[in-house]
Amino acid sequence: MLSSTCLPVGRLTTPAMKKFIRGIVAIFLLIIVVFSAYAVVSGKTYLFEAVWYNFANIDDYEKFTNNTVVTGVSQPWDLSADYNKNPLPAELKKMLEDLETIAVLAIKNDSIVQEYYWDGYSDSSLSGSFSMAKSITSLLIGAAIKEGKIQSILDPVGNYLPEFKTGDKAKVRIVDLLTMSSGSNWDEAYANPFSVTTELYYGHDAYKVATGVSIIHKPGTLHDYKSGDTQLLGLILENATGKSLSAYAAEKLWQPMGAEHAALWSTDHIGGSEKAYCCFNSNARDFARLGQMMLDSGRWKGNEIIPRDYYLQSIKPCMIPDDSGKPCTYYGYQWWIVPSHPEIFYARGILGQYTIVIPSKKTVIVRLGKKRGEKKIDNVSEEVDALIKWGQGF
Repeated sequence: MLSSTCLPVGRLTTPAMKKFIRGIVAIFLLIIVVFSAYAVVSGKTYLFEAVWYNFANIDDYEKFTNNTVVTGVSQPWDLSADYNKNPLPAELKKMLEDLETIAVLAIKNDSIVQEYYWDGYSDSSLSGSFSMAKSITSLLIGAAIKEGKIQSILDPVGNYLPEFKTGDKAKVRIVDLLTMSSGSNWDEAYANPFSVTTELYYGHDAYKVATGVSIIHKPGTLHDYKSGDTQLLGLILENATGKSLSAYAAEKLWQPMGAEHAALWSTDHIGGSEKAYCCFNSNARDFARLGQMMLDSGRWKGNEIIPRDYYLQSIKPCMIPDDSGKPCTYYGYQWWIVPSHPEIFYARGILGQYTIVIPSKKTVIVRLGKKRGEKKIDNVSEEVDALIKWGQGF
């Protein structure tokens, strides 16, 4: 005779257990219904995408609509005589691989010294830049000033966006957006699906989201990182130039610098606005052109891309107090600065996308990947510190 312990598990399910399971299922279904109803009634249908995709990835351009940043006559990089002759230091290689790096590229004296790729990516593969796009948007502001489309960084934002013509918003200037000191109530929260940052990323009306902020601090008095500030810069560029960011980036950056491959700039919808604060998609070799241009004081092979004075201010600490009460020594006009080595500056994306410029060594380093380190050294991520030390050894 079989003991009760040998009975199939299904026979042990009691009516109470079945009732409990049905209750859990009912609650789960109710949550889905309430969530869906809220998303539809409130107009926040982006929540479906935010919950479905959950986390941002370097290939998110495949999920979004995109505008193309077209190329002109390509100017391939020269390869150094020492190209890839010295392998990556073992400790750096392990760090990069642990952080799921897909590309590392080093330029010295206008030539590629070293480059490595992982996980099937290559010198022509697209991947997302995330907030490195903020630095690109800053460059376009400089180009628009050079062209006379924007008169001054001291211009009120209201000169270009009607939502900023009255009230406290009328006090916000372009320079306040460049230095992340607009004083707006923007919520820079990435994990919260209800934040405006998530809505800007997955939503379909970037103009409405970016211009819908309120001003809660005096502009220019508090440095507080906000993607919304950069999105406003993108909208200003659209209105000032009469062109999409992609078209303007092609004209002022991609074509003059001889990019080899077309880039994609993700938009909020077909025919809509580019996500100026993120979502410029390219490859390591072409991202490096941005660093090389900044290494040459805003010029490409002698051709001025942005005004020299704008270049100098871009990489100078804004010194506006942050939430610690201390002057910001690490941020300029959408470019990050190494506090203990202020001559070194870089563009940065949330998953460890970097374009690092080391002027004293005439070196540019690009790192693209899927993760960034949690540890910080000298107020920069550990991999940035390691890459800078690697670059200083060339």
